[in-house]
Amino acid sequence: QVQLVESGGGLVQPGGSLRLSCVASGSFFSSAAMGWYRQTPGTQRELVAFMIVSGITNYLDSVKGRFTISRDNAKNTVYLQMNSLKPEDTAVYYCYARKGSTTYWGRGTQVTVSS
Repeated sequence: QVQLVESGGGLVQPGGSLRLSCVASGSFFSSAAMGWYRQTPGTQRELVAFMIVSGITNYLDSVKGRFTISRDNAKNTVYLQMNSLKPEDTAVYYCYARKGSTTYWGRGTQVTVSS
């Protein structure tokens, strides 16, 4: 059973930073693409950032230069460092892992950017 558990969300002022973490169970981690989506009420999830096995990354245009995705295969963990946060970054952030045609999801962590 694969489980993904996110942490690190919270309330932060505009311009602040947060680091999200996602710990994965199981032995598949090093061979899976990992990433983060986010969702606000009434909208579809949008892909924020992902990293494939080779280390290539991609980002949503609105977060480029502010967010950084990284992974530590020894810890089965993927991170999302979020800097210069804006109110429009407020959302529930979901970690995912994809291997082949199978995608696993975490339960999400709330990020609120507000003064």
